[in-house]
Amino acid sequence: MAPKTLVFKGALVTGSGGGIGFAMFKHAISLGKTVIIVGRTEKTLAQAAKELGNNSSYYVLDMGNILAILDFCKKVIKEHPEVDCLINNAAVQRPLDINNFDLESADQDIDINIRGPMHLTIGGFFSATLQEQGCAILNISSLQGYNPVSTITPVYEATKGWIHLWTMKLRTQLGSDERGKDIKVVEVAPPVATNLYREGEDPDGNKKEKNPNTLELPEFMEFVAKSWESDKDKIRAGMSVGVVDKWYEAFGEDYEKAASG
Repeated sequence: MAPKTLVFKGALVTGSGGGIGFAMFKHAISLGKTVIIVGRTEKTLAQAAKELGNNSSYYVLDMGNILAILDFCKKVIKEHPEVDCLINNAAVQRPLDINNFDLESADQDIDINIRGPMHLTIGGFFSATLQEQGCAILNISSLQGYNPVSTITPVYEATKGWIHLWTMKLRTQLGSDERGKDIKVVEVAPPVATNLYREGEDPDGNKKEKNPNTLELPEFMEFVAKSWESDKDKIRAGMSVGVVDKWYEAFGEDYEKAASG
């Protein structure tokens, strides 16, 4: 039997002080789940946890601090053994000009968007807990990981393309291993209005008033909630539906053939 999404008891959500992470945190709480929220700013996390009540708690972690992740995982697993769902949402999106390239910022983006989720998933929770009891792993990619049309966020788009491909490989490899048969791997590809692009020239450029095709968070979460209930592996909504479907039409069959053998 294929693994289910909503059988988890407790979820850990990174980047959950606001935006998509907070919306998923709020929805999981409404389903009666225990939720651990994680982010860099304690004041924001404390306010979010207080708002949504006793089933939530928070930890401060910079996902770019790779060396801190393993000890963080050990602490959370010890204090919250019920956690069996990991939602990798934390990310940064910064404009980077190739002609005046800020290597330090690019390295930070790669650490937060790629190395952080990889270490948290494989080096932390998967090896310590998730492999033993089955779980759900939800990775938040982006429409831009499929269709990199922005010329000013090259590192962000590359990292989200990596999240997309990494999630596919995780699902394939775990699904072909007896130890991974109870692990649900889900990719969420949002085209949603958040404050992620707050360091850009136009921080509101992805908001609905500037781009009518963008979904507001409540609209997006309607799609997510229905997709969780129907156990979809690939969650897309709004503009991302056609783009994601087009990608799989072009490459999905070839990938399935390669994966099967």
